[in-house]
Amino acid sequence: MEKLQRRDWLKQNALLLAGLGFTGKLRSLGLESPGLGDKKNMPPFVKLSANENPYGPSPLAQKAMAAAIAGSNRYAWQLTDEIRKKIGQLYGLDENHVLMGAGSSEILGTVAAFTGKNRGNAVSPHPTFRLWWQVAESFGLTIKKVPLTADKKIETATLLAAMDNNTKLLYICNPNNPTGSVIPAEELKKCIERASEKAMVLLDEAYTEYSDEPSMAPMVATNKNLVVAKTFSKIHGMAGTRTGFALAHPDTIRQLAAFQPWANAGVSAVSLAGALASLDDSSFLKECRAKNDIVKKYSALALEDMKMTVVPSHANFLYYQATGFTGDFSKSINSSAINAVRVFEDTGQWYRTSIGTMEEMKYFIDTVKAKWA
Repeated sequence: MEKLQRRDWLKQNALLLAGLGFTGKLRSLGLESPGLGDKKNMPPFVKLSANENPYGPSPLAQKAMAAAIAGSNRYAWQLTDEIRKKIGQLYGLDENHVLMGAGSSEILGTVAAFTGKNRGNAVSPHPTFRLWWQVAESFGLTIKKVPLTADKKIETATLLAAMDNNTKLLYICNPNNPTGSVIPAEELKKCIERASEKAMVLLDEAYTEYSDEPSMAPMVATNKNLVVAKTFSKIHGMAGTRTGFALAHPDTIRQLAAFQPWANAGVSAVSLAGALASLDDSSFLKECRAKNDIVKKYSALALEDMKMTVVPSHANFLYYQATGFTGDFSKSINSSAINAVRVFEDTGQWYRTSIGTMEEMKYFIDTVKAKWA
């Protein structure tokens, strides 16, 4: 039944796959092993471990970055002002609501340092993106880890119940990394409203563009205890440029900026030029989302065919349970040719794999099948 489901899905999406630029001869495929592309054209190393966009940066961004190199002997003040205005407008805000950072990771660390100055605790789902934990702990925050539900979702009521009089920060990643689960907009909004009455709320929206959920950024216009962190590392395909930003109330932005050695100056002129151009390349962003959705569906079905439990993902990665595999799953799959499996929960054998191109995911699935047998 599952194989029929996968076969029907591939048939239904064959034209769309071709229209989005996927290579391969769909008509000649044996649908019992639905691969695309020729392995001889594969890169020497397949990386599916960092949730990067395999299709970016966009052509417009690449052209803009190349052109910006010649002027990078000058400080990027004008570009910084321009992108802050543009980002603000995208969310119905202005430049005073925007703080630039070297990736959203700098923003997360800045908020952790800001909220940790008076010590206390930070409430966080677990597992989730935890790069900021070390900064928080070094500034005096104790991390209160709130387990996910059995189906790997964040339960907002449980997060709120974990907050106390010493809570300085509530962190939420939506969609959550590494699970890909999402908190519906209305539930998330109510959670933010309640939690921000007690503490700062740090909402990590690194993957929102891969989901159908709206950004909560408009809330910062009136809520001084909400910071929304966003990045160009994911859907924009610019992880290596280290470009991110915070959206918050102007009063909050001023306080956070004091924790940067030079406010808004952490992003290079070349990176800013690329980010500005990428914001204008809506067709590229839509294409990346469409390709990701199709390849993700194929990959999830393939893993389910092997009797794995796969969490429905609203991002550009899959979280799955490899129960039934004997031995060390990650070590068996990862090699000199592929890095595709990251462990997030030793108990229960839960793993995350990023979504690459169809060719890369076919290689990953074939590798898993070979080891699974």
